[in-house]
Amino acid sequence: MKLSLAQRLLRGDVDAADRMIDDLRGETTQALEDLRELARGIYPPLLADRGLVEAVQAQARKAPLPVRIEAAGDIGRQPQELEAAVYFCVLEALQNVAKYAKASAVDVRLVTSDGSLSFDVTDDGAGFDTSATSYGTGLQGMTDRLGALGGELTVISSPGEGATVSGTVPWGGPDR
Repeated sequence: MKLSLAQRLLRGDVDAADRMIDDLRGETTQALEDLRELARGIYPPLLADRGLVEAVQAQARKAPLPVRIEAAGDIGRQPQELEAAVYFCVLEALQNVAKYAKASAVDVRLVTSDGSLSFDVTDDGAGFDTSATSYGTGLQGMTDRLGALGGELTVISSPGEGATVSGTVPWGGPDR
């Protein structure tokens, strides 16, 4: 709308049109900055620059309880959609532990083997009865995210025994 107004102003009031275009330039710059910030939230720079293991390690350092990370196999770099799926699933699982598990520690394991990458997020918390508890939006979102890439999610838990959230996705060779 402002571009149309600026175009009309150019026919009569060049100074007003010039001010309008300056305003539009500022608004466009701000919109681009907002979009870049949003994109960084969707695909974190550390994940883009350094890969899955380092991005998960960085998030583990921010967790409110101790998180041990184990990475085995030749994880290497993969397409963004695969790295993002695993990264955000691990983050969601860590958030669930922090919110619900009453755990004192968490183990995250990333393993590549036979063309797939598996992750496990295991806590020593209160656990729950998986037959009596349906997936909430977080677990369902993880299931959908992995399923869209040909992967799957499983949850193993029982009261008093902690929980393990595991996922698997097809994973090519290093630097695919």
